Amino acid sequence: MLHSGKQLHEMGLVSNTGPNFKKSNGNSNPGHPRSMSSGSPLIYSGCNNPSSSSTATTSTTSGGSSGGGPGGATCSTSVSSPNTTLYPTGNICPSGKILKSNMGTRTPTRHDTLGSGSANYGHGSIVRNTHFARELGLDSEDLKKAGNELYRKGNFVEALLLYDRAIAISPESAACRSNRAATLTMLGRLGEAVAECEEAVRLDPGYGRAHQRLASLYLRLGQVENARHHLFSHTQQANKTELQKLSLVEKHINQCADARKIGDWKSTLRECDAAMVAGADSSPQFAACKAEAFLKLHELENADSSLSRITKLEPYPTSCSRTKFFGMLSEAYVLYVQAQVDMAFGRFENAVAAAEKAGLIDFSNIEIAMLLNNVKLVIRTRSRGKDLFNSGRFSDACIAYGEGLKCDLSNSVLYCNRAVCWSKLELWDESVEDCNRALKIQPNYTKALLRRAVSNAKLERWAEAARDYEVLRRELPGDNEVAEALCRAQVALKRLQLEEFHNVNCTGEVVEVSSLHRFKAAISSLGVSVVFFKAASNQHCEGVSSYICSLSVQYPSINFLKVDVEDIPELAKSESIRTVPTFNVYKNGVKLDPNRFTSLHLACKSNNAGGHLMPKLDSVGSLGGEDKAQTDLRSQDDGVYPRGNVTC
Repeated sequence: MLHSGKQLHEMGLVSNTGPNFKKSNGNSNPGHPRSMSSGSPLIYSGCNNPSSSSTATTSTTSGGSSGGGPGGATCSTSVSSPNTTLYPTGNICPSGKILKSNMGTRTPTRHDTLGSGSANYGHGSIVRNTHFARELGLDSEDLKKAGNELYRKGNFVEALLLYDRAIAISPESAACRSNRAATLTMLGRLGEAVAECEEAVRLDPGYGRAHQRLASLYLRLGQVENARHHLFSHTQQANKTELQKLSLVEKHINQCADARKIGDWKSTLRECDAAMVAGADSSPQFAACKAEAFLKLHELENADSSLSRITKLEPYPTSCSRTKFFGMLSEAYVLYVQAQVDMAFGRFENAVAAAEKAGLIDFSNIEIAMLLNNVKLVIRTRSRGKDLFNSGRFSDACIAYGEGLKCDLSNSVLYCNRAVCWSKLELWDESVEDCNRALKIQPNYTKALLRRAVSNAKLERWAEAARDYEVLRRELPGDNEVAEALCRAQVALKRLQLEEFHNVNCTGEVVEVSSLHRFKAAISSLGVSVVFFKAASNQHCEGVSSYICSLSVQYPSINFLKVDVEDIPELAKSESIRTVPTFNVYKNGVKLDPNRFTSLHLACKSNNAGGHLMPKLDSVGSLGGEDKAQTDLRSQDDGVYPRGNVTC
């Protein structure tokens, strides 16, 4: 007799804790803690009991043993009038007897026993449900078929519970084991799925479906040899699709190993991705290999992210742990990479634990032994350097950190710690250099960035200091010290730029501006700046240039700049320069209205005296030259420059 999943749920054989089950709205019976269904009571062998009801007629057809299974007794009951004796709804009587009417409120003396879950069967469900299944006449085949129905509907948790019941009844059923493995795979519990498939194969070595499932699982885990073994170990013909996947994954593994051997980490990354796309999508070893490649490429965040996405195999299949990956046992290789990434991030205790565990798994591997030795040595030198620093022996601390770096040249933490020691010795260049090394390894290392900014400020490299402080300001928006340091660096940088332009102009020279950035910085300086826009191809500009030079000598307090619009067309466009020669006047970074003065000479004279610009005069004191000598830039850019500039 085959029962559906819903019927089994009503019988209490499927836990109502799954996501797709809802609690019944029936009246609860105080006589039984699990009586929640609203249907007629389940009675096992009480069909022939003459004391059932005087108003009910019962017909029984005997077909052997009782219990409701195939070949068992079947009972049909028709009720002609309301039953005067009310029985608790949904109550299951494992004894096969009907509760007496005065027992409705008695507390059951039998206590529910929860499964230990040690064999992954039951998961905390009530164990005696298995006995109910036997009393109902349900065998493992019925439970398996009901589980298959739930599996096809996507109810994997409920299907798993039914397979657990089936295996509890028939632990030697290879089919139930194989189906349970398929369900575990859908739930992402690959380690358990492998163990279940291996048990199915052990029980029935010729069971082709179990071999196929096991081969597919091994392929997803990157275990090529194990997958090949099970693809060809049964009488059925190997699946062509799986064979193609196997061949492709094996090809990428070999190419990945070759790239890793020569230190071609970018190719290593590509081959890892290709292998995972080909079929080894859940391989811990490929995820670890990607992390190792990212680490060597100084992309620490990506390395850590790759490790965090590794498929957890619990329990780790023994067959997988025996295979090797890049000369190491596969499980040990993952720990080997984990230890290196932990070291790079300064998680030294975690690094030691991972390296030691890898050494226990693969105690004969030389690479793992060397890594463990280096990790321990780095931790000792770091601890010694820290003690020396705290005691004020900064030179000795630098030496100690240097010893640690001999064992691990990619340790950003040691570089940053040594940079702090250099700064205590006021060796600012050395401090900056070590910070650069740390940031090359770990670009987002805030401590190294802050130390470099401080050291550059001490060296009065204000542009570099301001750039680092700007990054820190974005990373640490609530840090007032960083905000104040940024402000100081920016003020010092502006003051330095002003001094540079002032010193140049005092020599009677006109500064040649070579970029838009330089132009913005120049006109932003305090005071007045006169900018002469010219073009090398215009001969009239050459005559005006000598006049500008004479003005720069006559008025040394004014910044004189010259810009070749043919070299910096974007600057001419941004300043709306239509013709050359032309000049603009700026005061404290603000462009002045050209209509307020009549000539460049008067503008310079007015500003040199410290007064306001002179009003426009009736007669124009131009620099000489006619409109026909001016070069119209509109021919070069189709008239995008508006009028309004003062021309020479």
